[in-house]
This record gives sequence, C-alpha cells and structure tokens, in this order.
Amino acid sequence: MIFKDFRVIFTDRIETMSVQIRNGKITSFNPDDADDEVIEGKGRYLSPGFIDIHIHGAGNHDTMEGTFDALETISKTIAEYGTTTFLPTTMTVDTKEIRKAVEAAKVAQGQVSGASIGGVHLEGPFISEGAIGAQNPKYVQKPTLEAFKEMVGNNLDLIKNITMAPEVEGALELIPYLRENGINVSMGHSVATYEEAMEGIRAGVNHSTHLFNAMTPFTHRKPGVVGAIFDTDITTETISDGIHVSYPSLRTAYKIKTSDKVLLITDAMMACGMPDGTYSLGGQAVISKEGAARLTSGALAGSILTMDKAVKNVFEHTDLPLHEVIKMASYNGALFIGAEKITGKIALNYDADLLILSDDLKVEHVFIKGKQFK
Repeated sequence: MIFKDFRVIFTDRIETMSVQIRNGKITSFNPDDADDEVIEGKGRYLSPGFIDIHIHGAGNHDTMEGTFDALETISKTIAEYGTTTFLPTTMTVDTKEIRKAVEAAKVAQGQVSGASIGGVHLEGPFISEGAIGAQNPKYVQKPTLEAFKEMVGNNLDLIKNITMAPEVEGALELIPYLRENGINVSMGHSVATYEEAMEGIRAGVNHSTHLFNAMTPFTHRKPGVVGAIFDTDITTETISDGIHVSYPSLRTAYKIKTSDKVLLITDAMMACGMPDGTYSLGGQAVISKEGAARLTSGALAGSILTMDKAVKNVFEHTDLPLHEVIKMASYNGALFIGAEKITGKIALNYDADLLILSDDLKVEHVFIKGKQFK
C-alpha cells in the first residue's frame, strides 16, 4: 500500500511525500512501485498513531473490570480517535482487583482488535490521602515490595509505569527496585514539598502524573511538586482538555519543559465515547456532563478526552508547531514505554501505526500494524 503525496508528520518536520507499507511495516519513501494499492493524499496529513500511557476506560468499560471484553471494547473505542497503543491504567482499589486487571491485560496483550496494549500503568495505591483526587482513600497502601509483588504477580515485565507519592513512608525504598526493573516511577497524587519531591527524583522518580492535578502547586516560596518537575528534566504528562488545566498554564508548562519532555494523555474513564450520564470509576459514581467527568462531590474524576481532541486543543491554544504536538502524542509515549525502536514515528522498518488526518486534524482513517481499522 502506498500513501501518495501526503503531508507526512515526522518528529522534526512535515514534508510532502509518499510512504509505502508492506506486511505491517513502513518499507520505503517515495517508491516507484506502480502496482501497489494507492491512497491519494489530497492535502491530508499522514501521522504516526497516538500512544496514550494513562487511560482507565472508554466505551462504557473500565480496566478494573479485569476482563478481555472490557479491554477489547476500550481498545476499539479509542482506536476510532487515533490511539494505536495504550496502557490500561488501574485505580487505587483492593489488591486482588488490581491483580485481576493486570492478569487480564497480560492475556489481552496482542489479542485485542483495536489499539495495541503496550503494558500497564498502576495509578496507586501507593499515594497520599492528602491528594486523593478521584481515587478511593479506603484502599491507599504503604509502599512495600511485598504489596507490589502481590499486585503484579509474575507480570513484572508488563508494568510500564506506577504512580506514587514520594513522601509516603516506604516509597524511597521501593523506587530503586522499580527503576532497576525497567518500570517508570511517576510522581503523583502527592502532597510532597519541593524537597521531598527532589528526594524522590534522586531516588529514581523519572516522570510525573497529570501535571498540576493532585499535587502540591508552585508558589514563590514553596515550589512544591510542580516546582520540582519544572526544576528537573523528568518527563510529565498533561490532560489537555482545557478543564483539568487552563491553557495559559499549559502554555507555560510547555515552554518550561519543552515538547521533548511532555506526553499528551487522556486519563479517560468509561464515559469516553459515551453520552452524558452516570458512570463509575474505582467503584465511585461519576457524572459525565458538558465535557467533564466528576464525582458527586464535584471533584474531577478522570476525563472523557480523546487523543485527537488533545492534539487539536494543544495545537489551537499554543504556538507549538504541529509536528511537535504530534510528537507529544506519539513518539514521546513510545520512548516512555521502551517501544521507540518499533513505533511512535514514521520511519523505515517501523510498525505501520498510521493515521490519515484531515486539514483540520480530524481522524479520517486508522491503520494499526498496517491493517486498516477505520
């Protein structure tokens, strides 16, 4: 198959050219093979597929259901909006439920028919009750190696990220073990001071969960967790829906961190792709209304954001060039999960995880490993 005369979005530029794929891989640029099936660009963009490292659910299903059917529905729902790889994300719930969800993801990896499962993100339970967000304080645990192993069982290699509060007793002892085993440790749901956050970073914290949300803010005398993120080169992620974080704050963060250090994520829950109504997250009732998902208390509870909308929001509300915004939604995620040599960008011998985007960035067609999904 040849994508002819598309505006191809690379990590460092956009260039009009043709791209050929065969057997699920990108095989050549500007090929001469006239016998292949041709898709005409007609001014459209060819983009790498999006990678969402933080998503709880979609299509009226949640990762915590711990079933293949739930993950299959999530994978198909988010693929419609351009996500080609994702990390099913757990909640702070009972250990047995987390274990069940992890094991379900292991079974479903490589088997779901929509977006590929790139691993699992554990959001909690080693967090602070002081920055609980939409997590359930009943199930917050002290970080220990034993508790972690009980959650993941024999699936250590499946865990790509864990959200922790570095100030909680036991965190600094567990962090080095996690990093030594190739697991990203993300600072989040934390009331750490700047000094405690920096201590966590020195211990191995290398990422931060939904920047600005559920963490100590930046002020001129108490820089907090946000200040530690800005003051170091750890990566971060943003829920760019204009609800979780204002656009001026996002613009400021992107200028400080640069597009190399920010990942766009959705933090979507089961109401994503669904009409307004009452849903659930971590066993708690969530009301989806007017583009936001909230607990009955009014606290934000994940989002109903999709990755294509996140990209469009950032492109329209910042001065970042489109190729940098796309990089934040694709290649940076691939780097994060250790898949940067096979997906996340348009390059020779990479998986043909590709999107055809209209001039106004609507997802027209989706290809996952060369097979057309949409």
